Amino acid sequence: MKNCSKIIVLSVVLATLISCKQQQARMPISRSSGTFMKESIIRNKKLVAGEEGKIDSIIKSNPQIQYIASKKGYWYHYEVRNDKDTLRPKKGDVAQFDYEIKDLKGNVVYSEVELRPQTYKVDKQNIIKGLRDGIKLMRKKETVTFLFPSHMAYGYHGDNKRIGSNQPLICTVTLNDFKPEEKVKTENQ
Repeated sequence: MKNCSKIIVLSVVLATLISCKQQQARMPISRSSGTFMKESIIRNKKLVAGEEGKIDSIIKSNPQIQYIASKKGYWYHYEVRNDKDTLRPKKGDVAQFDYEIKDLKGNVVYSEVELRPQTYKVDKQNIIKGLRDGIKLMRKKETVTFLFPSHMAYGYHGDNKRIGSNQPLICTVTLNDFKPEEKVKTENQ
């Protein structure tokens, strides 16, 4: 009986050791054929085309306003232009700005009073793509209105508050000032 129980214990230990040897990775049950990605690309192209069509109709309905197409996929025009200064914010600068967000129908989503004032470390803080790029186009004391498709704004996720999924936006921004980060640090000491 003792030998039988020893054999059973030894068998269990050997079986455990054998099963603990390096296991091969299991192959996935199903393999993607790429159709999901292709369908997603088609959906996104339709979405972008629809948003650009709406933005284009805004531009065409205001022929007195000269909109500029950016290389990044948004449009903008100057409300207040500063031709005296030549400097623009660059990486490492600290920009102070005010802005307002509207939907494409012109309804205020976030007012300037709700959002002001903003302090942004250029290219070192996370803000929406369009503003990240747009602020670097501005000079001190300029006010610019941007027309952002959703992929340059809050994207498919929205902001979980008032901005919905895939919502293009109108942002009017006033760049009040900007300074190198080092100068701001010394002023605050």
